[in-house]
Amino acid sequence: MQTTGARYIVQFLESRGVKTVAGIPGGSILPLYDALAQRGTIRHVLARHEQGAAFMAQGMARLTGRPGVCLATSGPGATNLVTAIADARRDGVPLVCITGQVPLAQIGTEAFQEVDIVAVAGPLTKYSRMVRSASELPEALEEAFEAAVTGRPGPVLLDVPKDVQTGRFTPPALSLIPGEPPARPAPSRWDVSRAAALVNAARRPVLLLGGGASRGRAPELARRLAEKAGLPVTMTLTGLGALPDAHPLCLGMHGMHGHARANRALDACDLLLAVGSRFDDRATGRPETFCPGARIVHVNVDAAELGRIKRAEVAVESDAAHFLEALLPLVERRARGGWLAEVEGLDDAPMPRLPEARREEARPPHEARELVARVAERLRDDAVVVTDVGQHQMVVAQDFPFRNPGRFLTSGGLGVMGFGLPAAIGAALAEPGAQVVCFSGDGSFKMNVQELATLAETGANVKVVVLDNRSLGLVSQQQRLFYGGRRTASRFEGGTDFAALARAFGIAGVSLEAEEDWSRALDEALSRPGPALVHARVDAEAMVFPMVPPGASNREMLTERPDPAEGDGRVDQAVSA
Repeated sequence: MQTTGARYIVQFLESRGVKTVAGIPGGSILPLYDALAQRGTIRHVLARHEQGAAFMAQGMARLTGRPGVCLATSGPGATNLVTAIADARRDGVPLVCITGQVPLAQIGTEAFQEVDIVAVAGPLTKYSRMVRSASELPEALEEAFEAAVTGRPGPVLLDVPKDVQTGRFTPPALSLIPGEPPARPAPSRWDVSRAAALVNAARRPVLLLGGGASRGRAPELARRLAEKAGLPVTMTLTGLGALPDAHPLCLGMHGMHGHARANRALDACDLLLAVGSRFDDRATGRPETFCPGARIVHVNVDAAELGRIKRAEVAVESDAAHFLEALLPLVERRARGGWLAEVEGLDDAPMPRLPEARREEARPPHEARELVARVAERLRDDAVVVTDVGQHQMVVAQDFPFRNPGRFLTSGGLGVMGFGLPAAIGAALAEPGAQVVCFSGDGSFKMNVQELATLAETGANVKVVVLDNRSLGLVSQQQRLFYGGRRTASRFEGGTDFAALARAFGIAGVSLEAEEDWSRALDEALSRPGPALVHARVDAEAMVFPMVPPGASNREMLTERPDPAEGDGRVDQAVSA
């Protein structure tokens, strides 16, 4: 039986278990939207900006591990997806973007809203294709979905001209039961035995877990390995939660704003077992100084990452869980009490607190760390924590007591301001019973503030906590430390009443500064059903330490603000980095 290209796309999405898509319609994609309406099987979430739609799809994908799907029309609709596509590529998120395009006869004529989005987005995707006839759709959709989840997951894009959507063809039969997931790369026995020999021989080993080790069976296998072999564990930003924060072997996050003990353990180790990490510069500092005395075992599902930043003695192309499962029986049970005691003794610099004098003057909750701690106390162990990008993100990474893997969603490699709110909406839609909290800053939140309308419309159970320091905090911090205190274009002269803004969109909003009993107000906001926003003014002068200066090694981290009279000695290096 014949069908249209648009109806086939919807039926294919159904066959892959897609329940929700996010997008914004436009002229070139209206046939697909009409097919969605006629079928009535897939929920469409109307975003207020295409970037928001793509981050909503990312939120679904990051939480479930299954491809998230977003839709956009041609021209500006398609180009508005690009930042989220780049973010998905950097963080390994399976994102499927379907864009409309002008009719085939108009391609190349600079028709209204014609943009070659395949050329624009192609370098950022794992698979990008314009579909030139309806009969190509079965192959193109199969290839796109397979590329999104095979190896290191990532974004794909299908550009479908309007007349291809309306074109008729006889499709192959579609099974409503999704096929078997693609096989993940497994390690060779030789590589596993070499890695086990290095672990068994090491005196000061460290297990480093990246985002690739934070899903599926990998976190549990990593915990068992660490406990059996006596391995202290550090994590990258996207790996947080792979080992519970309260576990005695957990050192927390390492890197630019990582815990001092984690960075110092890596500096002292004689073996680094890195699983699911790509050695991002924010995690390693200056690469040649990272783990200077260590032999390295590097495990990554993407062979292109092996040896790209750091040479490894054993480089293993493998899925994290497959590798850990094969390694576990080969490592010796070791207490490594001496090394663990040495790690415990490494100075983990206390996180700076607001001076008591200023605490007396400030309205509660005084500072970002205090607010994050108070929110954390009120959340379930399985809460989904989402952040935007900025100082608040680093405070959450340092201080939040992560208890479960795969429940922390943040823009890691690309660092996109505006990620938080739409990603949190997507996560809440993917798991309606979840407790979802989005921490944001006043700078980041304004990047996609329009999605408050989508939040109100969907009623998604998202609690937004805006930490308002009236500045672009991380930018201001670098200017204060490395640019002579010249805070150019990083401070907001006017404030925003975010609670009133939320109420204008029909969402419950509370400003803690205006509450006599701010603790009770916070309780009420977090416990109420549906969406709510909490606005908290925090110390505008606070900085986030530890901090590794740009271009420096992790061992050169600052644990407090240098004495201005002495200077830091890294200004030129920071400016030239």
